[in-house]
Amino acid sequence: MKEEGGGGGGGGDGGFVRADQIDLKSLDEQLERHLSRAWTMEKRKEEASAGANQRGGGGAGRQHSLRPRREDWEIDPAKLVVKGVIARGTFGTVHRGIYDGNDVAVKLLDWGEDGHRSEQDIAALRAAFSQEVSVWHKLEHPNVTKFIGAIMGARDLNIQTENGHIGMPTNICCVVVEYLAGGALKSFLIKNRRRKLAFKVVVQIALDLARGLSYLHSKKIVHRDVKTENMLLDKTRTVKIADFGVARLEASNPSDMTGETGTLGYMAPEVLNGNPYNRKCDVYSFGICLWEVYCCDMPYPDLSFSEVTSAVVRQNLRPEIPRCCPSSLANVMKRCWDANPDKRPEMAEVVSMLEAIDTSKGGGMIPVDQRPGCLSCFRQHRGP
Repeated sequence: MKEEGGGGGGGGDGGFVRADQIDLKSLDEQLERHLSRAWTMEKRKEEASAGANQRGGGGAGRQHSLRPRREDWEIDPAKLVVKGVIARGTFGTVHRGIYDGNDVAVKLLDWGEDGHRSEQDIAALRAAFSQEVSVWHKLEHPNVTKFIGAIMGARDLNIQTENGHIGMPTNICCVVVEYLAGGALKSFLIKNRRRKLAFKVVVQIALDLARGLSYLHSKKIVHRDVKTENMLLDKTRTVKIADFGVARLEASNPSDMTGETGTLGYMAPEVLNGNPYNRKCDVYSFGICLWEVYCCDMPYPDLSFSEVTSAVVRQNLRPEIPRCCPSSLANVMKRCWDANPDKRPEMAEVVSMLEAIDTSKGGGMIPVDQRPGCLSCFRQHRGP
């Protein structure tokens, strides 16, 4: 498992795990080749052993040979029912589903359908994927989406659907997580763009996200893709962090990089600049998310890829904090998005800062239809 870092390692942070490890852009090519060779050799040994057992053994021996040792994060496909598609991504689809009687979200990740990936590429993807889910499945926190299990592609594996069974090719992996009915935090903020959120709600959402990130950091995990699209809401509006690791896998197709422009607004200067980074890049991204939750707006909506990169790194560009924002919350934003990672607080400290904020007197963003003009909150007109 690699230490966190943008190419220069994680410094003295004690071996943090990058949650985007399965993004092949960050894997050394030689490591990929080594992993694929090792994986292929091991697979051949298993197949040879399975063949020998089949030729020479009884029923129990044959059954064992057809079922390799199951990882502790692997689930029983017989208990899984896959329903309709609820989202589509670069590498596959997300479905509603039922696992062992519980509502779940099922991600079917396809790494080879486009014909552009060799067996070695797929083997390396699987090795990295397996490494990441082995970390994710051990996490347990009320503000982290519950990982239920995964199924690596296997020969003749069938998945039950409402309309019967479908085959699952060997180049597909299946990831099962808890289903969260509230959808993405981003969508919730868009719905409230004009009315805005009560200050108490803003702080509660921020606390949920901060506590989840603090937990991940305590487990030596760096999310590296903190943004409101990757935060989900349950029925009680509790925020849960989602899509670390697997999300990066789904977005790692180089031909789809233009679709990730929205992520730029959340990236810390050191990440944008290609410098080594650590868990403090998540703290920076949290500061941007906090602004977004308070304003129910997009950071830098009118800037291009190159403009954001240049302005954030060279001109210290940050979202404009509205005049109506209480100083207690504005201070959290400013400290989190400091250009110097060493000056940013740890997420545990952010939790304490948010817990100390008094929400009894209000302080939320002024709704659009209650303002005499946009100048009451922002210095310049920002559109509808």
